[in-house]
Amino acid sequence: MRVIAGTARSMPLKTVKGMDVRPTTDKTKETLFNVLQTDVPDSRFLDLFSGSGAIGIEALSRGASHAVLVEQDSKAADCILENLQFTKLIDRAELQKCDVLTALHRMEGQKPFDVIFMDPPYDQGLERQVVEYLTRSSLADEYTVIVIEASLETDFSWLEAAGFHAYKYKKYKTNQHVFIQRNDA
Repeated sequence: MRVIAGTARSMPLKTVKGMDVRPTTDKTKETLFNVLQTDVPDSRFLDLFSGSGAIGIEALSRGASHAVLVEQDSKAADCILENLQFTKLIDRAELQKCDVLTALHRMEGQKPFDVIFMDPPYDQGLERQVVEYLTRSSLADEYTVIVIEASLETDFSWLEAAGFHAYKYKKYKTNQHVFIQRNDA
């Protein structure tokens, strides 16, 4: 796994060994950032369920002004820190070593993020908990682009009731990216 583009281009990233982490493949990451290419430069980027930090680091490499990476697993958080130091992007990053909902509560009151990416463990409904939290949060507004990485089987029929709509689906062999915004966008 490596950084695809930007200031840290081609730099290899460490990953955490084991079945609990599913690093986003380079090809999938490249497709994701092709869709987000106009949203990332100078953005405030939030990477939830960060794993190795590859998505947040890619955003920083591509010009995000600041990224918050949230990961509760201590080995994964240590890996993120190593990757941020290795890529020399640590000065524009903040790592929160806690569960996602705790991190969101801690940041409440801050200005909205431009892009929020989440890659929760599949088929546990965590993406719904986060989106429902963001419905009433200062951290997302009608301009915030939210991207959810999920299994192909994940049901998103609840989005409308939560005040959001999906405007793009990118399906891959085993998973998908769902791009959502608030309904008032």
